[in-house]
Amino acid sequence: MVHTSSQLSDEIMHSATVSSLRISEIFFSLQGETSRVGFPTVFVRLTGCPLRCGYCDTEYAFYGGKRMAISAILAEVANYAVRYVTVTGGEPLAQKECPALLRLLADAGYSISLETSGALDVSAVDTRVSKIMDIKTPGSGEVEKNRWSNLQHLSSHDEVKFVLCDESDYSWAVDVIRERQLDRLCPILFSPVHGELEPAELAAWVLRDRVPVRVQVQLHKLLWGGEPGR
Repeated sequence: MVHTSSQLSDEIMHSATVSSLRISEIFFSLQGETSRVGFPTVFVRLTGCPLRCGYCDTEYAFYGGKRMAISAILAEVANYAVRYVTVTGGEPLAQKECPALLRLLADAGYSISLETSGALDVSAVDTRVSKIMDIKTPGSGEVEKNRWSNLQHLSSHDEVKFVLCDESDYSWAVDVIRERQLDRLCPILFSPVHGELEPAELAAWVLRDRVPVRVQVQLHKLLWGGEPGR
């Protein structure tokens, strides 16, 4: 059951009122990726990111935005009256109040996913939240930022994502999966960089090598072109 912000306890709402986050945007769309693809979803995009991946399509979220009390964020999300909420960025965990927002969204009854780069500690994320965690490939330009200790905080309801630029990235990712036995940990997503790696080519490699992953394309880009999440 999803609760409105007015139905949460006074103690919770006091915490939500005094805590705040810098928000790039809040919008309603279809989820374009992960096992939740296609579901109507409210996206809460936080401002800021310590990484600079070469294929990033949300650079506008690095700066700016507006500061909002968590209570105001909860109220805006409630206006859409849907089950699914995705907290994304930028890198949402770069803001210290992000775990509090996730916890309060879970308390309100939403089904929540967190899109994170994997470069920051995920141990404080509420276990009710589905963590969608990137592992950065060499082609991203940020492979050294991978925080491998995060893997111990993942469970079967989380997902690991590799965004692949080329066949070299693909081979690197397959080696990581085998060496760390990631397929025993949680579902694994392979996503081709839009406009750089043809999805059919990636699909052919996965079928050839029988890699235990889900190949995904970005539904929102198929539907609406280059604008993220619309």
